[in-house]
Amino acid sequence: MSDNYKSAGVDLKAGEEAVYKIKNLAKTTFNKNVLSDIGHFGGMYELDLSKYKNPVLVSSVDGVGTKLNIAFEMNKHSTIGQDLVNHCVNDIAVCGAEPLYFLDYMAFGKLDTNVAEEIVEGFTIACRENNCALIAGETAEMPGLYKETEYDLSGTIVGIVEKEQVINGKEISEGNILIGFPSTGLHTNGYSLARKVLFSKYSVNDKPEGLTKSLGEELLNIHRSYLSLIALLKNNFSIRGFSHITGGGLVSNTNRILPKRLKLEVDWGAWIVPPIFKIIQNAGNINDEEMKRVFNLGIGLVTVADEFDKAKIFETAKSINEKPILIGKVVKA
Repeated sequence: MSDNYKSAGVDLKAGEEAVYKIKNLAKTTFNKNVLSDIGHFGGMYELDLSKYKNPVLVSSVDGVGTKLNIAFEMNKHSTIGQDLVNHCVNDIAVCGAEPLYFLDYMAFGKLDTNVAEEIVEGFTIACRENNCALIAGETAEMPGLYKETEYDLSGTIVGIVEKEQVINGKEISEGNILIGFPSTGLHTNGYSLARKVLFSKYSVNDKPEGLTKSLGEELLNIHRSYLSLIALLKNNFSIRGFSHITGGGLVSNTNRILPKRLKLEVDWGAWIVPPIFKIIQNAGNINDEEMKRVFNLGIGLVTVADEFDKAKIFETAKSINEKPILIGKVVKA
C-alpha cells in the first residue's frame, strides 16, 4: 500500500469541507469594502478614505493562550473565537482606532470540520458586533505537532484612525485620574497559572463556593469588547489614554502608556475583586503582588482622564449600563 497525504495525517477533503463551511459564515461579516471571497490567495479590502485627512492604519496580532485547554476539556468551541476577535479589537481601540477587518489562523492536530465551524462562528459573531469583516484566514492540519483533539489560534486585526486622533498617552499628566471598567473574568490571560493551581484541587465541572456556574464555564467567560465604550468616551471627552488590561496586570499595562517621570497610584480597595480570582489565589496560596502582576483582578479597561471630567464620564458611561470605578490617579515618579 503506497503512502499518501491522508495516511500522514492530513485530510485534504476535510480541509475543503471546512473552507466551504467557513466561507458561508465569513460572508455574514462582509460589507461593501470587501472585494474578495474566502478562498482566494489574499483578502482584499477597499479603503474609504473620504472622511480622513491623514489616516493611520493600526494593526495587532494575538492569541488566546492556554485558555484553549479549557475549551478542549469542556468540548466547547463556540466562544473561543469571540475571545480572540474581542482581544484584538481592544488592543487597537485603546489607540483610538476603529476596526476594519480581521484575519484568522487555525492549526489543528486533526481537522474536525464541526469544531472549525464552531470556532469560526465565534469569529463571525464578534466581527459583526465590532463592525469588522472576516476577510481571510488559514486553516492548517499539523499532525505530530498538536494532539488530534487540540488546536491553536491566532488573529490579526487592522483598523484605522485619523492621525490627530491617535491616543497614545503622551498627554497624560500628573493629577489625571484612573477610571476602571469591569472585566468579565480572566479574559484571555493568566490561564497557565490558573489551570495549574485550580486543577490540582478541582475539575472543570466543580462549582467552588462563590461561583454561580461550573468552574469550566466561569473560565470560558467571553473576553469582552470595549469598543463601543471607548468610542463613546473618546468622542465626548479629551481622554488622555486607554489601557487594555491583559498579561502583566493593571500596573504593567497602564505603565506602557505613561510618559516618563510619572507613575500610578492605584487604590486596590476601590472595587470588589470577582470570586474567581479569590478562588485562584486560595487554591495556589498566591501572594497579592503575584496576583496583581498576572491577572486583571476584575478591571479590563483603564481610562486616564482629567479629574474635572470625572462626573460627566461616570454619567455618560452609566447611560450605557457601564460601571465606572475611580481606581487611582497619576503621580510623579
